[in-house]
Parts: sequence; structure tokens; C-alpha cells
Amino acid sequence: MSLLSTLVAFVVALGVLIAFHEFGHFLAARLCGVRVLRFCLGFGRPVWMRRYGKDGTEWAIAAIPLGGYVKLFGHDPEDEVAPGEAHRAFNRRPLAARAFIIAAGPLANFLLAIALYWGLNLAGVEEPPAWLGRPAAGSAAERAGVIPGDRVAAVDGKAIVSWNDLHWTLLRAAEAGAVARLEVRRHGGEIAFLAMDFGRQGGAPDLDGDFMKALGMTLFRPPPRIVETEPDSPAARGGLRAGDVVVAVAGRAIASGDEFVAAMRASPGSRLSIDVRRDGAALSLHVTPAPVDADGGRVGRIGARISDRAAPVLVRYGALDGLTRSLGQTWDMSVFSLKMLGRMVLGDVSWRNLSGPVTIADYAGKTARLGLTYYLNFLALVSISLGVLNLLPIPLLDGGHLLYYLLEFLRGKPVPEKVAEFGTRVGFAIVITTMAVALYNDIHRLLAG
Repeated sequence: MSLLSTLVAFVVALGVLIAFHEFGHFLAARLCGVRVLRFCLGFGRPVWMRRYGKDGTEWAIAAIPLGGYVKLFGHDPEDEVAPGEAHRAFNRRPLAARAFIIAAGPLANFLLAIALYWGLNLAGVEEPPAWLGRPAAGSAAERAGVIPGDRVAAVDGKAIVSWNDLHWTLLRAAEAGAVARLEVRRHGGEIAFLAMDFGRQGGAPDLDGDFMKALGMTLFRPPPRIVETEPDSPAARGGLRAGDVVVAVAGRAIASGDEFVAAMRASPGSRLSIDVRRDGAALSLHVTPAPVDADGGRVGRIGARISDRAAPVLVRYGALDGLTRSLGQTWDMSVFSLKMLGRMVLGDVSWRNLSGPVTIADYAGKTARLGLTYYLNFLALVSISLGVLNLLPIPLLDGGHLLYYLLEFLRGKPVPEKVAEFGTRVGFAIVITTMAVALYNDIHRLLAG
């Protein structure tokens, strides 16, 4: 079922992103008066096709769902164009119109991302608070002076509303090699100012992998809290109630839910003292975990559901603020993607960060199972990536065509056919090599777990 849901989420994501991209080309062509011969989702032999409209445009779905295309009348130099149809041929349109049609595909992807972010900003998204746990020893966070329980209120004067907001702000500072100045709230209301200098040697973490972990930053975990007890369970009989905060078990302080669960599992049939806080008062209760068979042995179970996560914050904006933020999110992510690609080319960032269809499918499935807001955020991110990649000045991609049009504008005439053919071969080699590296990374991640 998990594999099926992943495949469905992946196909839906690809279908939406490709359809928007190609519809951008289609709509721009129609606005410029160019006849569209075919609108196709996928590559290879069409498995479904219908003709619609006065121009008899073919609408098709092909067998390989890893792309799509819009076939324009007059785009192929070998197309025969009758004198009466010249005004509807792509290659007879002005340079500005041709450039607009080509650029409209990536533009549609950026507009989709803006719309998705705007919708999420209006609806509101629950995110973890920017509440810091104990920093890793010797980490950048420890050197900056982070202590457990710090809540980040602002970075460089910009308000921080959630953990994700903090992650993105610090990531940009690290990529730029800048100094990030954190304003934190501490226990008792104390305000502290911390500096993380990403420009100093050893100050910036490796941008590969888990960035916040590389910084030494973790989410603060409050003491475990009882969420629910099963009727007539050891927890209920021992007096545990929903809302109780676990402080210690058998005199040993408990700092996380994992520690509490481990203590219960390790004591089947043993009477344990559990110290809790209830409505501000300290209580000492006694619970005897019931012995059950699990994991090839006997473990203790008390029949209680616990949580050690801080209450999420609801991040929501009004219509205008939400739109402004969505524009900023799309711009920032686009610029960051370009910078990371540049650092890959220069060797500053590993090519292991390049992901292919397997990784994208995996994330599609995971975000879909987490909920609609996670899935829509994933769609926005991939849509931005698709737009950025297609604007790269590589022949075969939209950016390659735009590069030819720029040269045509500068020269006053089209690029020679031999140059275009050579560029196509080079572009094909670049695209195939990049796809091979991305697929290798996918397989390596799969094998490495």
C-alpha cells in the first residue's frame, strides 16, 4: 500500500508540474497567434489522443511520464508553411514573441509555486517552534552560546516565527558566508544575543545533508506528557492522567519520551515510582508495567500515549502579506537553487545533492502521507526547481533556446544552423550525464538506506 501511494503521489505531482509547464508554452503561443499542433504529457508513443478546437490541436498522453512537449506550427525548420499560414508559424513570429513563448513554460512553474505558497500562507501551516535543544559538543551552535530552552525570536532583526523559518534564514546566511545575529528568549524572560559567523574558518557547516544537525542545533524536547491512558490499563490503575508531565522514574530524571518508554519496557512486572507534575503540583505515583511479548522477548507496557514535542505554532498571513511572502519565498528559493547549482559546478558542494526521479517519488509519497499542506509545499519546491533547471542556458532546455535568441538579438540574425546542431549535441550530452548522476545518487541513497 505504501508503494502504491508513493507511485500515485509521484504521478500526480509529475502530471501537475508538467501540465502547468507545457500549458505556459501553449497559452503564450495562443496569445501570440501561433498554431499549436500537439499538447502532450509524457514522451514516447501516445497511449491516448484526441483532437479539439478549430485548429485541430492534438491532446495526447504518452507512455513515459517524465516530461512533455508542445509542438508548434513552424517550429521545425522543415515544416512547410503556406503563404496564407505564415502569420501563424512560430519561426515567422518576431523575436520577442518567440522568446515569450519559450520563457512561458518556466514562468508557469514559478506562478504555480507562488499560488501554492499563497494558499498555504492564507490557510495557515502548523510548524515546530524555533525552540532549541542542547547543542552538540564542539558545534557552531555551542560556540555561539546556545543553551537548552533558548527560543529564537529574531535573526538579524527579522522576526522568526518557526523552526522552518529559522532553518531557511540560517541556511541563506551560511551560503553567503555571513554573520547571523540571533536574538533569543531564555527561561525567566532573559534576552540574549548570539552570533554565528559563517565566514570564519570552520564556522560554516557542510551544506550537504542535514544542515541544522551540522550546525549542532536540535529541536527542544519538553519533558514527556501523558496524552491519553487506556481504560483499566496499568497507567490508569496507577493514577496517571492526561496532562501529567513525567519528571522521573524510580528516582531517575526523565528528559524525553524515548527515555520514559525505555524505562517502562525494561521493567515488565516491576512496581515503579513515577514522579509527575499535575496542575503545578508534584505527585509520586506507582505503576507496574504489564509484561507482554514483543521483539523476541518480554517487555513492559503501561497503556499510555505520551508526547514530548513542543506545541506547534500556526503560521498564517493575511491576503496581501501572504502574497508578498509567497513572492519572496519563490524568489529566495529560486536564487538559492541557482547558487547551489553554481557551487556544485565549482566543486564547493557535492554532486550527491542532485536528486533524480526515485528520490522525488520517495518525497512525494512521504509528504502525501504527512498531509495536504506538506504535499503542496513539496509541489511548490519541485515546481521552482523545474523552472530554474529549464532556464539554464543549456541547448535542449528552454534556457538554451533563450540563449540562441539573445545571440540572434545581438547579431541581428539567427544563429547558424551548424552552431545550433553542435549546441544540441552538447546539450544532449550534458542532460544525459546529469540524469545519470542523479539516478546514481538515487540508487546509492536506496542501497545506503
